[in-house]
Amino acid sequence: MSWLLALLAYLLGSLSFAVLLGRWLGSGDPRLGGSGNPGATNMLRLAGRRAAALTLLGDLSKGLLPVLLARQLGLPGEQQAWIGLAAVLGHSYPLYFQLRGGKGVATAAGLLLGVYWPAALLALAVWLLVFSLTRISSLAALIATPLTLPLLAWQQPALLLPVTALCALILWRHRRNLRDLRSGQERPF
Repeated sequence: MSWLLALLAYLLGSLSFAVLLGRWLGSGDPRLGGSGNPGATNMLRLAGRRAAALTLLGDLSKGLLPVLLARQLGLPGEQQAWIGLAAVLGHSYPLYFQLRGGKGVATAAGLLLGVYWPAALLALAVWLLVFSLTRISSLAALIATPLTLPLLAWQQPALLLPVTALCALILWRHRRNLRDLRSGQERPF
């Protein structure tokens, strides 16, 4: 059952709310403008607050809903996290959009919210602090996500492996941002 749920989570994750909302609102494909990322931050740049909020809500839900379904079906927390990770993979490499997806941060937040909400709260607090100090969304995500690992190691060690894989995926998806941060070229918001 967990493999079937993981496949369904991947297919749900493959729905790009930014691309769909861009088409629906007439602001175009967000992969073709701004940072080129189909996520809430780029939607804020290209289509405004309403589109960004809807994108954020949709992307967050993609990570949360599969985890909640897995929990409802009685799967243990570790399997819930792996199923949520499948949704993040779908967001990052969407089947429906030529594998050109987003960085997975909001979908990862939904996963964390579902498997262990204190980790999601910690990540949000760190993200807000770093973003308010730097105005750089990618830096905030790169710092906030891995900082959940010590909390999970202490409180929820069964979640450590899938969330470590999640952190690795987010770092991989931000590799260009890391290069830009090192060279001083990363744009603040």
